[in-house]
This record gives sequence, structure tokens and C-alpha cells, in this order.
Amino acid sequence: MTRITATITLTMLLAIPLAFGQGRGPQTSKAIALEDFTGQWVALITEDWRFRMITPPDGDYASVPVSTQGRKIADNWDPVKDEADGLQCKAYGAGGIMRMPGRIRVSWADDETLKIETDAGTQTRMFYFKEAKSKGGDWQGVSQAAWMISGGRGPVPGGGNNGGAAPARAVGTLKVVTTNLKPGYLRRNGVPYSERTTVTEYYDRTDVPNGDSYLVVTTVVEDPLNLNQPFITSSHFKKETDLSKWSPTPCAVR
Repeated sequence: MTRITATITLTMLLAIPLAFGQGRGPQTSKAIALEDFTGQWVALITEDWRFRMITPPDGDYASVPVSTQGRKIADNWDPVKDEADGLQCKAYGAGGIMRMPGRIRVSWADDETLKIETDAGTQTRMFYFKEAKSKGGDWQGVSQAAWMISGGRGPVPGGGNNGGAAPARAVGTLKVVTTNLKPGYLRRNGVPYSERTTVTEYYDRTDVPNGDSYLVVTTVVEDPLNLNQPFITSSHFKKETDLSKWSPTPCAVR
């Protein structure tokens, strides 16, 4: 998906927060989940292959709206120094981890917290629907999540009165806003984002007739210091039933 397409998708998204079950009063975020994201998913590198599968050359910032300050930082990228300083995970923070090739595992840590584990860099992200249990200041920051109604599916046969069709079932988007991040990289070649960055993500699931399921993560990175405008990407994943390919690996500078 191109940046333009992603922008149009976000513009057209009719997002309405979902706070209550239908006629049953307040429910847990897990109970009212409109989509099931749990399970293991493998990244599909359908675009930006040369930026995601290998470390881009120094100075290659194509498609990233890097500011003058951001370019200065990126132009002085020193992978040897990062490694010596114990900063191997700068490209594995919330601003860039979903673009990494590899697999993710999604599960519920509790009724109000969704957990994402990555085999690339062995990172763990916690999405809090209520009060955050983390203060952030690390690679993954603090992520606040909310279920949004983004459309409808249906009608559902036999679900209405007298055996008729029920109204369309709501389709859910998971919106996640992450702040309080440790400075990191948008790409492994040192393209920076700062501690003032806000990462907004939209998670959408699509099921196709052959039984396959896909997860699309649209990411909007805003950084007043290192970007001239929001940096928008769309990352695609396919659900796996074979869990044997899970392969946790440590962060790597290159």
C-alpha cells in the first residue's frame, strides 16, 4: 500500500470508540473486541523490500520526510558506536519494529491489556485499554489502545426477527497511540525519531474465502524534531497455524 493510499484509508475511516456492550453495560476490552488478533503472524514484505530486508546504505532516506535536524543525525549514524553503547535495539522500538521482517505473536495479557511479542529483537509491546502499567521511557514507550467501529459486515443470515437477516455486524479497528518513547530509528540506517514522537497505529484484520487471514497495520509517525510531516506506512502480516517457525533473535545493528 502506498503512502497516498494509506492516507486516503485513514481519511475515510469512520472511527467511533466502542465503550459499551450492546445493552449490557460496560464490558472488558477483551469481551467487546470486534476482531480477534490473537495468534502468530508472519510479515509479508510486499513493498519497501530494500529498506526492510537489508540495512539501507548511509544517507538513503527515500520516502521518509526527514527534517534538516533529522538528516544531520542520520548522516552521523555510526553502527559501531551504537553497538559499543549498547544501543543495538534503536531500530526495534515502537517507531520501527512493525516494519521488521519476521513474526509477531498476539495474546491477551489480561482483560484490558493486549500483548505483542516479536521474534525480531525479542521485543514485547503492551497495549493498555485502561490505565497504563508502564511509565515508558524505553524502546516501546506507553501504548494506549481503543476499539473503534470502522464499518460493517453482513447481513447475517437468519439473525433477524422471523428468521430474517440481522443488521450488519460491526467491523473493528484497533487504534493504538504510543508516546514517551526512547529515541530510536525508523530504519536500520539511522533515520531517527526523538523522545517527542507520537506513533499512531491502526490494526485491521481481513479474512478471505480460502480461509487465510491477514493483518494490516497502518502506522503514522509524527516527530516535530526529525520529520517535516507524518511518516505513514502500511505493514502486512499473514496468520500462521504452524508455530514452529518462531525464531527469537537479538537486536542487531546491521
